[in-house]
Amino acid sequence: MSVHYQRHGNIGVIQITNPPVNALSHAVRSGLVNALEEGIADTEADALVVLAEGRTFIAGADIREFGKPPQAPLLPDVITQLEACPKPLIAALHGTALGGGLEVALGCHYRVALPGTRVGLPEVKLGLLPGAGGTQRLPRLTGVERALEMITSGRFVEAEEALEAGVIDAISSASTPLEAGLAVAKEILAGNQTPRITGKLPAPAANPRAIASTLKQLNQQSSELFSPFRIIEAIEACVTSDTLQEGLRRERELFLACMDSPQRAGLIHLFFAARNPHVIPGIENASAFHHVALIGEHPLFERLKKAAQRAGTTLTSEQSDATELCLLAPNATIQANAGCAVVALKEVGTDNDSDTPLRLVIAANDSLVELTKISAEPLVQQRAALTLKALRLNVVVSQQQSLMETMHAALQQSSASEARSAMEQASLRIAQEGFCYRESDIDLLAVEVLGYPRHLGGPHRQATLMDTSLPAARQEASP
Repeated sequence: MSVHYQRHGNIGVIQITNPPVNALSHAVRSGLVNALEEGIADTEADALVVLAEGRTFIAGADIREFGKPPQAPLLPDVITQLEACPKPLIAALHGTALGGGLEVALGCHYRVALPGTRVGLPEVKLGLLPGAGGTQRLPRLTGVERALEMITSGRFVEAEEALEAGVIDAISSASTPLEAGLAVAKEILAGNQTPRITGKLPAPAANPRAIASTLKQLNQQSSELFSPFRIIEAIEACVTSDTLQEGLRRERELFLACMDSPQRAGLIHLFFAARNPHVIPGIENASAFHHVALIGEHPLFERLKKAAQRAGTTLTSEQSDATELCLLAPNATIQANAGCAVVALKEVGTDNDSDTPLRLVIAANDSLVELTKISAEPLVQQRAALTLKALRLNVVVSQQQSLMETMHAALQQSSASEARSAMEQASLRIAQEGFCYRESDIDLLAVEVLGYPRHLGGPHRQATLMDTSLPAARQEASP
């Protein structure tokens, strides 16, 4: 069961159980409605608490439902019912409350968080805006300026800042969300705390200076993006609408416009591309290496040393009989027939190629690294990738030839005005030659490392659109 109801004394508890991150699946949405109805009907429950099991509150939408037709109850309707609850309704937060998760909390009448909780509305990063009341309820709590900054940036906000901003009402010293929620419910019933129905709060005061400042910043930094400007329109509607319902209708219109935007499709594509780019298809039951030698010196090695203890990895500066994996800094050498897997570091655009079975290509922007299989067995590459992943590196795997190097070379041979086209043509060659395990890996590297415009979803995606549907490609490429 994804959501269940039980009573603790005179307090009803609605508990969400949808591991790993309690995402707002159809089952969770339906379960919330059913549990709420049960709690309202429970004559012995004087207040209700909403919380989640596991390591986090609701961390957002269920990605398994992305691209599928929505199923009732829709989240805005669920939150409307939560907000209309005739009994005090407390959200007990821990871990993260993100996107729809924060919108659920905003629909409750009081929000208490455990230390370390983070909240946010990161929909803008997927080309969307909060579509379940976030643009209408958050400004009522924080004012226009803070809501604009939070929603257009999509950043995560620490509990202390959320308390100061009015997003949450208290930070609890309790050890569990249940203890925190029950304690607040008792305080409310005793008259020591006052719940607030967010949607009934007055609309925030107009702040044309904050609107103008945000518009100026967006036009300077990301004028090609669609959803941030729709967020501004939605928050303006919060200020100017006569009722919450009117503002919610306008928010929904703008949300659906974002859903229809080609940018949303491109950003969702990248979201999925980033999920498991270190995994080699068909390789199962592989495990990371635990004894790694770092041969030579390189700044990347310092990062690995910091992560080693948490990863349970033993790092040495010399090879020994226990060594399972050697990482070679550029120009470092190792004895032939080393008896362990060997990965040579190569900085993109340099000539320091080596004849090692595996090559780790890195760039100045090392948000991603690329592990290329030159001659190693796929299982060895997978084990090396898992090792680097455990050491806190974001890894993309490839074979025969580096995707990053191929696109970088194409960029070097083209003018600035031809850069996008050069990467798109290179991406088609990469896919045709079979250098990538997934075509989405090309897009991920191009965007995160080589500066291809994020909102377009990557060069291979664009090149494929242009091949299959010229009108769609033209629409996709337009700002």
